Amino acid sequence: MAIGLIIVGDEILSGKREDKHMSKIIALLKARGMQLDWVEYIGDNRERITSTLMRSFASGDIVFSTGGIGATPDDHTRQCAAAALDVPIVLHPEAKLLIQERIMDIAKEKGEVADLTTPDHQHRLKMGEFPLGADIIPNPFNKIAGFSIRNHFFVPGFPVMAWPMLEWVLDTHFTHLFHQHAQFEQSVLVYEIAESIVTPLMEQLEADFPLIKVFSLPSVGSATERRHIELGVKGDEQQVPVAYEKMLEGLQQLKAEYIPTPAKIS
Repeated sequence: MAIGLIIVGDEILSGKREDKHMSKIIALLKARGMQLDWVEYIGDNRERITSTLMRSFASGDIVFSTGGIGATPDDHTRQCAAAALDVPIVLHPEAKLLIQERIMDIAKEKGEVADLTTPDHQHRLKMGEFPLGADIIPNPFNKIAGFSIRNHFFVPGFPVMAWPMLEWVLDTHFTHLFHQHAQFEQSVLVYEIAESIVTPLMEQLEADFPLIKVFSLPSVGSATERRHIELGVKGDEQQVPVAYEKMLEGLQQLKAEYIPTPAKIS
């Protein structure tokens, strides 16, 4: 089961705001022995959001989505999720109560009594309208819930809300996936060599060791660093050390200059 991330918002694509979600979610997953498999950025376009969600619902992946779940005209994610599943959007009773609690809390802080019947307070209830069958995701920041349905988890775009909500999702729903498959990694820095030279070696390693992946991360160098490639193998605990030794043998045959880097486990 792959893990995906959908980041919604014109402000990200226009550069008004810088995305911070992807790096944070990678870190949250890595701390739990999990890995992000794909990411998509989408603007505030209802048709595009709907078609993306139709595809991701059909995939069976675990998907996190940030942004677009407010109640202003540029927020479409709640409605698009319902459309993608061909279900109605309805006011979730628990989300409604939490929104009303938030309204009353704000009034109390001002020394006032909230009138929950006013048009603006009624409009706020739209933030609790989710696809039929959805469950809520608690929001410890301001009580305005996110929602989940079909292994998709929808949270606000604000990091201060989204990140603790996503941690709650992981620690509530997916502990059975934590640290299931440790990834072992060994690599070297190979100096002053073209990727095309080491490509046949990489292909042979993947053919000989089906439980590993090889990777090549080139650097063009700088005034203080020589041009190099980080060349390595990652994957199965048993196959990585053997494949690594084969890789070193291949580099020696190529008369390549290299130095090892520290082995890693994730």
